[in-house]
Amino acid sequence: MTRVAVERVAAGERGATTIADRVIAKIAAQAAREALDGVPEGGSAPHATVTVRHDSARVRIGVELEYPTDIGRQCGAVRLSVVQRIKALADMDVPEVEVRVDRLHSDRSGLAAQGRLR
Repeated sequence: MTRVAVERVAAGERGATTIADRVIAKIAAQAAREALDGVPEGGSAPHATVTVRHDSARVRIGVELEYPTDIGRQCGAVRLSVVQRIKALADMDVPEVEVRVDRLHSDRSGLAAQGRLR
């Protein structure tokens, strides 16, 4: 009887891992929410759409901000947070994060709506 040597393939080299676009979008939206210190009163949480190709994700994210604010700084914080979180959790590169400011919320507009502004 002849014995055949069987080579074992390491667990890390078998199969493939696929992460759905919607999972990466959820990670991106949560990272944006944390970068902005929450959602403005009466506003909507950040929402993201993602396109994943191989080990790379392109992200589009919509946010609502308080008014007045430094929009450039806020958007930069969102980009940085999204890139870092996706890299840390999904080990994907993020060559593009498009941040779209959908709406600005101000305390004055809320007061006007309640009839308190003259």
